[in-house]
Amino acid sequence: MRWLVQEWWEGLRIAWDALRANKLRAGLTTLGIIIGIVTVTLMGTAIQGIRRSFTQSISMLGTDVLYVQRFSWFINSHAEWVRQERRPEIRWAQVRDLERQLKLARAVAPVIEGREPVKYRKQRSDSVTIIGTTDQFVHTGGLTVAAGRFLSPAESEGGRPVCVIGSQTATNLFRGESPLGARIQVRGYSFEVIGVLDKQGDFLGAFSLDNQVILPIRQMTALFVHNPDYTIQVKVRDLDTLEDAREEVRGVMRKIRRLSPSKEDDFAINQQDQFLKTFNRVTSTIATAGLFITGLSLFVGGIGIMNIMFVSVAERTREIGIRKAIGAKRRAILIQFLLESASICLMGGLLGLAVAWPLMLVIRKFMPATMSPFIFGIALLVSLLTGVLAGFLPAWRAARMNPVDALRNE
Repeated sequence: MRWLVQEWWEGLRIAWDALRANKLRAGLTTLGIIIGIVTVTLMGTAIQGIRRSFTQSISMLGTDVLYVQRFSWFINSHAEWVRQERRPEIRWAQVRDLERQLKLARAVAPVIEGREPVKYRKQRSDSVTIIGTTDQFVHTGGLTVAAGRFLSPAESEGGRPVCVIGSQTATNLFRGESPLGARIQVRGYSFEVIGVLDKQGDFLGAFSLDNQVILPIRQMTALFVHNPDYTIQVKVRDLDTLEDAREEVRGVMRKIRRLSPSKEDDFAINQQDQFLKTFNRVTSTIATAGLFITGLSLFVGGIGIMNIMFVSVAERTREIGIRKAIGAKRRAILIQFLLESASICLMGGLLGLAVAWPLMLVIRKFMPATMSPFIFGIALLVSLLTGVLAGFLPAWRAARMNPVDALRNE
């Protein structure tokens, strides 16, 4: 074991001496590796950042919440969209029947959405999401009330003109003033603010979940949407029974909508994992294509390393002959040149990471990106493997040299 350590140490020392003797050549050779590591690292950080941001956004849907709707979230063709568009709408009586018959549900909330301008005195906020629902929405939506309270069952059923507003709506309309007890105007109708929600953030960067007003569903249907197509949110009692709950919802809905066993479902049961599966499939394709393209720069850098190592072997043929003549084994020569090649690539990897870090900070201003220790380690490992693979053929050629022929070389 000791002799093996000595061989590696001696090979590393000779390799570093060779690199110091040819600083300019070694520096220029690392450029290809630096560019390759920078591109691969930035691609990896961008994909990882986007995936993390997406997962955080999609978590707002709730892993234990089922969404009963007329349309599926993901439709593969126009023909499929036309077929689903012909489905009968989900009506209020069906919402009530489903709520009464479910046994595995913790909460059931019908939801109607629209967009309206909202006013308070001289302040106005355009295109605010108006949600009509019941008191159960605080559970199915995973909401937290920052000030005041949420809708009560009596307010949901009776349709008292009250509302709960999002944090962004509160900021836009009430500047330095408490919203609680104030009356806002939605399409000319007055609603008393009884609660303000905690900040939720954006959903997939498309729209803010904090720019909303939640009304009792009776008020929503009486004033804004008279014959709505409901979305029903079902929060299951236990995540372990999610599949059983899904089948229960499906069976009850088929019974309510009077579907015979031979007919397919005329409704959709959507859930969070559909987003995750579709997103992972898309990002995997993008990552494969992107890493392949950026990996080409590493391949070019590896070819440059191989070329320089062949030149280095040719220049040091006599040195190799002398070492072999005084007893150096093939293994020692092989290790020497592999370490030299790996050292060049490892330096290129470190320099590439040093360049990628500030670039990642700039990219973060425009899109989610993060450099984790995992990506850092993978980048160094890739650069090291590139050096070993690129230097193997030149090192193998040097190790197999005949010492007599090598000593004759001028």
